[in-house]
Amino acid sequence: MFLITGSNGQLGTELSKLLPEAVLTDVADLDITDETAVKNFVSAHQIETIINCAAYTAVDKAEDDEDLAAKINIDGPRNLALSGAKIVHISTDYVFDGLAHKPYRPEDKANPVSVYGKTKLAGEQEVLKYAKEAVIIRTAWLYSPYGNNFVKTMRRLGAEKENLNVVADQIGTPTYAADLAQVIVQILPQISTENKGVYHFTNEGVCSWYDFARKIMELSELNCKVNPIPSSAYPTKATRPFYSVLDKSKIKQTFNIEIEHWEEGLKQCLKQL
Repeated sequence: MFLITGSNGQLGTELSKLLPEAVLTDVADLDITDETAVKNFVSAHQIETIINCAAYTAVDKAEDDEDLAAKINIDGPRNLALSGAKIVHISTDYVFDGLAHKPYRPEDKANPVSVYGKTKLAGEQEVLKYAKEAVIIRTAWLYSPYGNNFVKTMRRLGAEKENLNVVADQIGTPTYAADLAQVIVQILPQISTENKGVYHFTNEGVCSWYDFARKIMELSELNCKVNPIPSSAYPTKATRPFYSVLDKSKIKQTFNIEIEHWEEGLKQCLKQL
């Protein structure tokens, strides 16, 4: 039996469509920060594999709310790993400082520059320490037809405004949650002690938030002009990595998967909207 934690989020929602038999929990159903509650739940539902999509993801808020971020992003994954089930744990590009000039490989040195990134990295380490069989997937710039995300925000603002300023000096790759969900489902039967480790998944290609916003406007047929601005013109509480392109060679080779370009993912998402 599969358990999807954080099932109300973007990725959890996409996964629940592909795994209709899975047990779905969100914070109201299961507190992953409670070790006893997790053990009892996993045992009672005969859970063999956990897909952990639960996380504290409010990047700026985490700077002031370190204790709660740590509980959800570090203690939670540890408790899930201690349950004895196989685990697919979702992590983030924010484990890197963003100072590189070539795509980050899973084995490259992590150096998070925000509380969110630090707690997510520590959570990965707990999973690797305590789970016998574990696949950690770092992803980036996630969006879908569900929840709050950049694509939906841009479409809303693009319909309201003639002009929009978007950061042009942060480089990465958008990830369509449905594409990531399909890859996870493909990986599930292949998880073993041999391929335990950290992997990277985003869609293919590279762009800035500015490029991404322009493409959203173009494909949505919105007449909103997008202006490029530097990050310094849009200060945030938490530092973001300037460059967080992820190298996906390992996940492709290990699990024999093919990955769509980000523009294809965006087209598919916009059809749903």
